[in-house]
Amino acid sequence: MLKEYLEFIVKSLVNKPEEVLVTEVPGEQAVVYELRVAKEDLGKIIGRQGRTARAVRILLGAASTRLKKRSLMEIVE
Repeated sequence: MLKEYLEFIVKSLVNKPEEVLVTEVPGEQAVVYELRVAKEDLGKIIGRQGRTARAVRILLGAASTRLKKRSLMEIVE
């Protein structure tokens, strides 16, 4: 459910939503979501001084807390 939520948020922000790929990597204490976007959309996801990425991480954290899980997001180039 969190994977689809993250995909929805990111696809709403980029110019090439068909190139958004979210991979779920289970860890010992948390689930890591690896986010891949088109090279030209990388700046949109990171945002000025990382503000957009921080905001997406906050939304993901709030949703995962609600489900009583821990999750992290990594942007992979």
